[in-house]
Amino acid sequence: MALVSADSRIAELLTELHQLIKQTQEERSRSEHNLVNIQKTHERMQTENKISPYYRTKLRGLYTTAKADAEAECNILRKALDKIAEIKSLLEERRIAAKIAGLYNDSEPPRKTMRRGVLMTLLQQSAMTLPLWIGKPGDKPPPLCGAIPASGDYVAKPGDKVAARVKAVDGDEQWILAEVVSYSHATNKYEVDDIDEEGKERHTLSRRRIIPLPQWKANPETDPEALFQKEQLVLALYPQTTCFYRALIHTPPQRVSRPRGRDRTGFDDRADPMGHGVTVHCPPLLTSSSSLSGLGGSCVVPSLLPTPPSDALQPCPLRQCQPAPSHLQSPSRPSVECHLRVP
Repeated sequence: MALVSADSRIAELLTELHQLIKQTQEERSRSEHNLVNIQKTHERMQTENKISPYYRTKLRGLYTTAKADAEAECNILRKALDKIAEIKSLLEERRIAAKIAGLYNDSEPPRKTMRRGVLMTLLQQSAMTLPLWIGKPGDKPPPLCGAIPASGDYVAKPGDKVAARVKAVDGDEQWILAEVVSYSHATNKYEVDDIDEEGKERHTLSRRRIIPLPQWKANPETDPEALFQKEQLVLALYPQTTCFYRALIHTPPQRVSRPRGRDRTGFDDRADPMGHGVTVHCPPLLTSSSSLSGLGGSCVVPSLLPTPPSDALQPCPLRQCQPAPSHLQSPSRPSVECHLRVP
């Protein structure tokens, strides 16, 4: 019944969204006449090479009208964004409900494991479709927008993607991409599922081993303070894996539009004999104090790992030098060992 109710509500929201889109176009068409008048007035002023009191008064009125029209269109667009957010929330709730029902339904055959390429594509799509934070004039970006971390008392919801620090089969610890299953206020611990279905595991972890990922992209043009800064040390999803790796921000995004609206992130990889790291372009939502590269626009999370002295050696989180035992290898997990010099 819950799934049927969600489907009905989604259908209603889609109808309301369609009406708001039509209203937006109508509002834009209505305001075009006023914008044309503004342009023509400026052309007459240039032709006459003077600014008379008449033109001053006329332009003041035209610009006042244009501002009111823009605010009206903006209000409609905000309502449309709210509808989209509600639809996405209902779809996520429906997905989680179906997942839980599948876990406890023994009458159906087990679902096939998602192929590697499909998982990577879905993660990239999730990153690219992370909503852009659009605040009103004077509003500051909220927690979990870009590089802004979650508040101290924040509790991630079921279905949220997080970076989770877990123990691998060989006993080493690593940061992986996971999905929240539940949170116990009595024990202050999360239950999370490894996002990688080939090594599907459920982990029970304390809050300090969980980093919530961003829920909004930060706009580089209006909220540059919410972006990761150049040379900032972060954790980012290593290309084609579901494991986080220590990295440095090379170039923050300059604008939202693709393809330039991404961070240029360099991974620290001392396995390269020339000392070069791997450099990739990450969606902007993966570049912030709490973001992920490849997960809906946010590819990095703040590094909670202590930074030892520059001459100290530390086991590489991705173990990228010597091949690990075959029984420990997995396509989605780094499977070699090395040491790297921490920047």
